[in-house]
Amino acid sequence: MKICVLMKQVPDKDSSIKISMDNLSIDESIVSFTTNESDAYALEEALQIKEKTDSEVVICTFGKDSAIQVVKDGLAKGADRAIFISNKDKEDLDILSIGKIISKKLLDEKFDLVLSGLQSDDDGNAQLGLIISELLNTSHGSLVMGTEIDGNESIKVKRELENGWFQWSKLDLPASLSIQSGINTPRYASLKGIMAMKKKTIDKFTIDELGCSEINSKVNLDKMYIPQKSKSTEYIDGNPSEIAEKLVDIFKNEMKVLG
Repeated sequence: MKICVLMKQVPDKDSSIKISMDNLSIDESIVSFTTNESDAYALEEALQIKEKTDSEVVICTFGKDSAIQVVKDGLAKGADRAIFISNKDKEDLDILSIGKIISKKLLDEKFDLVLSGLQSDDDGNAQLGLIISELLNTSHGSLVMGTEIDGNESIKVKRELENGWFQWSKLDLPASLSIQSGINTPRYASLKGIMAMKKKTIDKFTIDELGCSEINSKVNLDKMYIPQKSKSTEYIDGNPSEIAEKLVDIFKNEMKVLG
């Protein structure tokens, strides 16, 4: 079985975030970067499946040159090889465009499973796994909290529902799974794994080499800013019936909490 794990480099949650002067990006000079949290869980799940089924685990990362560290960390933990797609010039791509670029390469590999974190810690789109599934014409499971390989043609997944409920579903292979944080306990890279990583293959591509140079984002970033906190108080006068009527009007037409 061939398993691909999509992994992304994101700003560390403990980093001090400062908006650049152009209000279009963050100041990366004071930010440390790390592997997206839910992607680390996706990698661990892939490695556990590998240990049970003798599969091949391939990391795929799309990002700037600094994101190669995410690839190396994953290889040190036990992934077999990696695909790195360099993104130097198109930094304003929307999630659909990113999905098209990644799926262009994954299509050639014919993976049985594509695992991705439920959402990224920076953009939080929570759409990539589903988009990849649509573009590759595979089945899809979201909010996955458990997996069981069911032969060579299907997989059982435990999906998280609302109010503490879970659901086991059977999906045909190939499949794309969006992994929820907490599904397992991600391992640390061993010294043996770090040394072995240096001998593993990292295939590098550019957007142009994949034939995706004509892909353009449908979304434009106009401004990045820190939300301003504000408070306001509105006094409502009248008798109890009038006050109740005014409150209902506010809840319904201004706050939109009543139908």
